[in-house]
Amino acid sequence: MKIICVGRNYKNHTEELGHEIPETPVIFLKPETAKLHKRFPFRIPPFSDQIHHEVEVLVKINRIGKYIDEKYAHKYYREIGLGIDFTARDLQQSLKEKGLPWEKAKGFDGSAMIGSFYDKKEFPDVNNIEFELAKNGATIQEGNTSKMIWSIDALIAEISKYFTLKIGDIIFTGTPAGVGIIAENDLLEGYLEEKKAFMVKIK
Repeated sequence: MKIICVGRNYKNHTEELGHEIPETPVIFLKPETAKLHKRFPFRIPPFSDQIHHEVEVLVKINRIGKYIDEKYAHKYYREIGLGIDFTARDLQQSLKEKGLPWEKAKGFDGSAMIGSFYDKKEFPDVNNIEFELAKNGATIQEGNTSKMIWSIDALIAEISKYFTLKIGDIIFTGTPAGVGIIAENDLLEGYLEEKKAFMVKIK
């Protein structure tokens, strides 16, 4: 199972971090060990003082595909979910400044919070799904898939040029503006439309 992530797919988030809008999707991978097991808390690692939350809509691949045409991409997933890409922002910035890869800041153990998945038929339009992240009962991130720079189907087509997609692979489709630091004892809850997709305690 691969965890494939997309960066800078929402204009407002790209701008809040001071980045330019990319010409093509920014793609990176998290190892399988990044998956945070359900019902487990997220434990802040000792190597970072700035762990950021990044709530994202997820897509679970249901068939093998390579060089998928965008017009057929909808056939390669049946489920939509919600998760968090936990990011060690201070470590990421330090690595970027040195021109080094930043997998350590994105792919560390437990950095991929994967919530519940739902049949995409439950959503009238996958390109118009509202989602949000609440911290301690207050909404801190809100997004809508209509605001993506690249749609879900466009991402699948692009990703499959480089990586063969296999059954069970999960795509993190990018985060909207509002990312920020988490702290010990925070409670994070994610909502996909009106569906509560996950709840995770920070330790």
